[in-house]
Amino acid sequence: MTISIDNIPVNYYVLGPDSDEAVVMLHGWGANAELFRNSATVIAAKYKTVALDFPGFGQTPEPPGEWTVDDYTDFTIGFIEALGLKKVILLGHSFGGRVIIKTANRESLPFAISKIILVDSAGIRPEKSAEQKMKENVSKFGKKLLSGSPKLLNKLQSMTGSQDYRDASPLMRRILVNVVNEDLKDLLPNVKPSTLLIWGTADTATPLSDAKLMEQLLPDAGLAEIPGVGHYSFLENPVLFNAIISSFLKL
Repeated sequence: MTISIDNIPVNYYVLGPDSDEAVVMLHGWGANAELFRNSATVIAAKYKTVALDFPGFGQTPEPPGEWTVDDYTDFTIGFIEALGLKKVILLGHSFGGRVIIKTANRESLPFAISKIILVDSAGIRPEKSAEQKMKENVSKFGKKLLSGSPKLLNKLQSMTGSQDYRDASPLMRRILVNVVNEDLKDLLPNVKPSTLLIWGTADTATPLSDAKLMEQLLPDAGLAEIPGVGHYSFLENPVLFNAIISSFLKL
């Protein structure tokens, strides 16, 4: 399906019954709504389930400018409102979790958030390693030195950036920089809905320590660990992931 939000044709799908309460699934950076298909099918046994491609991912075109997390939050709120959803359970993986944290911090929303599920969520800015600091310094120096040679500068940034950075278009690279440099830790105490944290114990992108810190800072949160899996816990152990989801949502 496609719907226009702020003149952006958004790709999304809807599964399940037309329930009063809907589950909205927000994917991570570099991913898309299809990755949720297995779990969405399970959730759809009880709830109307909606998954979308964020602008710049999947089949949704890139945003018109260098968006921040707040811009993606505004977009998501507009999307949910456009679908006429009045009560939602928000499920977000990685970057999608950032958007949920921001959404839950808005003073007024055109819908109610009943529950939140954060899966290997981003939002805690880690301390940079010595190697990361060195790459950052090289990148900053190269930006000044090669400002007159866009091709060489792009090559240098591709060499020093993360895999997500290397895989992204020039616009999405600038957006990624906006996203990862924002620490949402101080916003967590303002997230009121009951929150389930689901985490892979071997996650290196958003380590388990992030989950434990979130559990401490969120007013009403519980952590479910999936042993031995990484950042895509819902794909690496879908059976256990879906069992955890089923228990939390009383499917």
